[in-house]
Amino acid sequence: MSAVSSRLPVFPWDRLAPYKAKASAHPGGIVDLSVGTPVDPVPALIQRALTDAADSPGYPTVWGTPALRDALTGWAERRLGARDLAHTNVLPIVGSKELVAWLPTQLGLGAGDKVAYPRLAYPTYEVGARLAGAEPVVYDDPTELDPAGLKLLWLNSPSNPTGRVLPADEMRRIVAWAREHGVLLFSDECYVELGWEADPVSVLHPDVCGGSYEGIVAVHSLSKRSNLAGYRAAFLAGDPAVLGELLQIRKHGGMMVSAPVQAATVAALGDTAHVTEQRARYAGRRDALRAAFEGAGFRIEHSEASLYLWATRDEPCWDTVAAMAELGILVAPGVFYGEAGERFVRIAFTATDERVEAAVRRLAP
Repeated sequence: MSAVSSRLPVFPWDRLAPYKAKASAHPGGIVDLSVGTPVDPVPALIQRALTDAADSPGYPTVWGTPALRDALTGWAERRLGARDLAHTNVLPIVGSKELVAWLPTQLGLGAGDKVAYPRLAYPTYEVGARLAGAEPVVYDDPTELDPAGLKLLWLNSPSNPTGRVLPADEMRRIVAWAREHGVLLFSDECYVELGWEADPVSVLHPDVCGGSYEGIVAVHSLSKRSNLAGYRAAFLAGDPAVLGELLQIRKHGGMMVSAPVQAATVAALGDTAHVTEQRARYAGRRDALRAAFEGAGFRIEHSEASLYLWATRDEPCWDTVAAMAELGILVAPGVFYGEAGERFVRIAFTATDERVEAAVRRLAP
């Protein structure tokens, strides 16, 4: 039996283990700024919705309840500016990473097909291509790619890791190019609620898509906006032909969001107060960490959105990781996101206020 794992790169975070051990040995404890995992409580109204739906003995549906589909279409219209969405335009998924990793396989891609994604990018785009046996391709400008054999194009705005936000006119140009060449476009927009120095726009906005969802799908997650990484709550919105095909495949595969999580998602998308409160927490942590790292000689590039600072002090990223570990601070090496990140580190501001304050003290001259 051939090991499918042999197609995949080394799991990036395994390489960080010795630096985590070093940082953990600091007398004041580790300040882990390496992974963008939420640390603040799940909002009470979402917890109540989850527990109220806990008595769910039957199987949930893959497409979700009508109430969930109403919540998904309503939020996308209110928040993203999408127009005239029907239930056929949305599909709940079991966290966005699952979708990214298995989408090329579910689309039937394989040898001879290409999957393209940004040169600096979330590593699971590559993983998804390799799991399917397709060819991963990186780009700086996707419209400069050879469209021959290109079956799936990933956009990511706001970007993980750089925090870069694509302007509407650039997204519109890319959508037009993809449609011209018959390339399916998926837009990973999981950080859309976290714009700091720019206002992220969705591929579903009429200024980008021209009011048509043909050939485009947006990926959204509640992990960041609502502290629901542990719930695995996410969804797709866009082309009903693409989502209808995925729905049939996912029915056969049993890829269903649990009934309590569906109910929690309805509550989360119906409330904006908790999102505003969480944004304020992140804004404070971002300001404190940015000032501290810049004071310690770092240069911050992009980072106008998302949960990260994309930082460099013009040295190999592993040297920076090692130096920060000596201070008890763990950051992610930029090379995790592509060779172009070899002199950068990604700094998450998802630590608690107390841990952020500890990092600020340790970075002080």
